[in-house]
Amino acid sequence: MSLDRRSFIQGLSLGAIGAFVGCNSAVASNDSVLPATPPVPWPRVPAPPLPAYNPTDADAFWRAVRAQYPLLAEPVYLNTGGLGPVSQPVLDQMFAMIARSQEHSEHGHDNTEAARETMAEFLGVEVREVCFTRNATEGNSIIAGGLALKAGDEVIFESHAHPGGSFPWYNQEKNRGLKVRLFEPDATSPEGNLARIRALVTPRTKVIQVSHVTCTTGLVFPVQAIAEFCRAKNIWFHIDGAQSVGILPVNFTQIGCDSYAFSGHKWLGGPHETGVFYIRHARLEEVACISAGSYTGELPLLPGKIAYNDAALRHEYGTRNIGLISGLAEAVRFQEQIGRDRIFAHGAGLATHLCTELAKIPGITVLTPARADMRSAMASIRHPRAEASKLFNYLMVHHGLRCRPVSEQNLQAVRISTHVFNSPAECERVIAGVRASVSAF
Repeated sequence: MSLDRRSFIQGLSLGAIGAFVGCNSAVASNDSVLPATPPVPWPRVPAPPLPAYNPTDADAFWRAVRAQYPLLAEPVYLNTGGLGPVSQPVLDQMFAMIARSQEHSEHGHDNTEAARETMAEFLGVEVREVCFTRNATEGNSIIAGGLALKAGDEVIFESHAHPGGSFPWYNQEKNRGLKVRLFEPDATSPEGNLARIRALVTPRTKVIQVSHVTCTTGLVFPVQAIAEFCRAKNIWFHIDGAQSVGILPVNFTQIGCDSYAFSGHKWLGGPHETGVFYIRHARLEEVACISAGSYTGELPLLPGKIAYNDAALRHEYGTRNIGLISGLAEAVRFQEQIGRDRIFAHGAGLATHLCTELAKIPGITVLTPARADMRSAMASIRHPRAEASKLFNYLMVHHGLRCRPVSEQNLQAVRISTHVFNSPAECERVIAGVRASVSAF
């Protein structure tokens, strides 16, 4: 993937953010320096408990969900695909666990294992198949570095892969002589994407990887069909799920992949620097530990031979922040309380409305797939006269909309993510802002 990282950072213009802050309440940008605002005292006043969902008054339920987030009302936050806001229950759990661990100066190992059980049930896998990481990139790197691949072996993935999904493989191409083969995503057909993968497979193909949901346009790949194809060919199938877990209801066992990596700090709403890496236990021994520490296995006396743990946690090492892991487990519980299917219906419904209405604006091109089964909770658009950073800045400064510029693969688009804390009224604000942009440039 060709990523102009500098243009991406420039797209998150500090000038634009500063201009917005200058005439509005303070705003925190995911990819910039936080404004110099006084610290918020903690703990905050607890948010009221979530009411039972009532289909005759769904708006009241979603307002109650929104009240669980300390996220500021301005600018409207539409970048969960970049970094997901954390709810107050998660923050409370995280800080409480950090404080408790400091009271006794203990690691909290038991709490880590309790969180592992919670996560395994959420993902539909065995407890021994769950490894806690810092983010999706770390899980992707474990697979890229740990599989026994040789010079000339091939890995296939899509050209819209995030740097956290593509760079680990290009690193192995540089260090071990692997060959990367790319396909352009087909925005019109799941079968078309499988066909494009098939067309690249050779006897040297050892790994196929896809983003469950692409970070650029929100395209959803047919992962279960790809898993079946890979199993028949004895090709390792890895999924970068940074944009899926927490918005799509997932069950890794049902998908049938060999490994899966995702960040907890996006759609799942976990603390920053949290992630999960899954390896199907039947293939555990095929992934070497590229890093090792006390959680990797047993070695009672030195010298000796290490006996690896018979679980994915062999890839964990070093002292962990139990507050982060406990907060991640709380994020799972919070999602279960809202309802996983309900979360997807809400986020995807808002994105569908955006795609439909934005497509009606003369000159605006919607890059997100039109098919409902091929999209999640994102809407990516291209302006006829404004490249990504220009449109991003305009929406931020003039309409208070925090989206995300998409400069990858020179798409020159803006991505809008919609999640549980977003509302139909905010979507109408997006539509009005984009409509105004057509005459502004």
